Amino acid sequence: MTTTAAPRPVRPQAAAQTRDYFELSQRVKDAGLMGRNVRSYVLRTILLALALGGAFTLLFTLGSTWWQLAVAALFGILFTQAAFLGHDAAHQQVFSSGKRNEWFSRIIGNFVVGLSIAWWTRKHNKHHANPNTIGRDGDIAAGALVFVPGDARERTGFMGWLAKRQGWAFFPVLSLFAFVMHYEAISAVFRTERVKHRTAEGVLVLTRLIGFPVIVFATLGLGMGAAFLGVQLAVFGIYMGSSFAPNHKGMPLIPKGLEVDFLRRQVLTSRNITGGRLMNWAMGGLDLQIEHHLFPRMPSANLRKVQPIVKEFCAERGITYTETNLLRSYGIIIRYLNRVGLGHADPMDCPLAAQLRGAPLPG
Repeated sequence: MTTTAAPRPVRPQAAAQTRDYFELSQRVKDAGLMGRNVRSYVLRTILLALALGGAFTLLFTLGSTWWQLAVAALFGILFTQAAFLGHDAAHQQVFSSGKRNEWFSRIIGNFVVGLSIAWWTRKHNKHHANPNTIGRDGDIAAGALVFVPGDARERTGFMGWLAKRQGWAFFPVLSLFAFVMHYEAISAVFRTERVKHRTAEGVLVLTRLIGFPVIVFATLGLGMGAAFLGVQLAVFGIYMGSSFAPNHKGMPLIPKGLEVDFLRRQVLTSRNITGGRLMNWAMGGLDLQIEHHLFPRMPSANLRKVQPIVKEFCAERGITYTETNLLRSYGIIIRYLNRVGLGHADPMDCPLAAQLRGAPLPG
C-alpha cells in the first residue's frame, strides 16, 4: 500500500510574502518595462568608443607632459564606464539573445576593462542570489576590509590595527582594487578548473593587460609611463569600488540560516542613491540598486521608470525602502566599517531583524 505524506502546512503570512514579488512583477510587466532597450546600449557603446578614441589621441599627441596624468584619470573613468556596460550585458540586459549578451560582455569586460567576465559573473550571480547574507555573499567576505561583525577579532598585528581603523582606510584601500580585479582575471583564466571559453577569455584579457601598458610605456617612456599607469589604476579602482560599495555596505546583514523571501531579501539589504540623471550616469545605473536587484535583467535605462512602482508597492506592504545621497552613504559606510573593526556592530541589531522578528517567514 502506497502512502502519501501529508502536505506541509502553508502559513498565511508566508504565502502572502511569496505572492508579493509575483504581484509586483506583474505590475512591472503590465507597464511594459521588461523589454529590451537596444538603442540606449548602442548609443552608450558609440559614445564610449568615441571617448576612448579621444583619450588615445590625447595620449599619443600630448607628449611627455604632466598633463598626461589627467589623461590617465580619464582612462580610469572610461574603463569604469565600460565595466558598467559589461555588467549590464552579463545580466542579459542588452540583447534578447543570451549568446550575444555573453560575447558582448566578454569583449567589453576582458578586452576593454581587463577583467575575466567568467570570474566576475560567477561571483556576481552569487551576490545577487544572497545579498548581504553571511557565509553566502562573497562581497562581504573578509579581505583587506572586514564587513561582518566578529571577523575582526581574529586579526592581529598590522591587520588587526587596520581593522580598528578600516573605515578611514576605505578609500585608500579602493585605490588598490584594480590590481585585485586584474589579478583575479589572470587567476581565473589560468588557475580555475572550469572557465567557459577559457581560450577566448585568456587571449582577450592578456591582450588588454599586456597591450595597454606596452602602448603607454612606448609612448611616454618608463618614468612617465609608470606614473600614468599608477594614476589610471588608482582612479579605476576608486571609481569602481565607490560605485558598488554604497549599494549594500552598511545595510542590514542576513544571519546564516535565516530564510527571507526574495522581495524582502533584495529590498531590505539594498540602498538607492539619489541625484537624478547625472548620478544615474556616474554610477552606471547602480544608483537604483533596489530596482536592479529586483529585476536584474531589466535594461538600466528602465530602472528610473520602474522606481515609482517599486516605491509604491513597498509602501503598501510596509517594507522599508532605503535611499540617501552619495556623501551620506559614504559616511554610513565609514562609520559601519569602524564599528565592525572595533567589534561593536551586531548583525541582528538592524532594521531587517527588527522588521522580521515575530513575523512568520516563508519556509
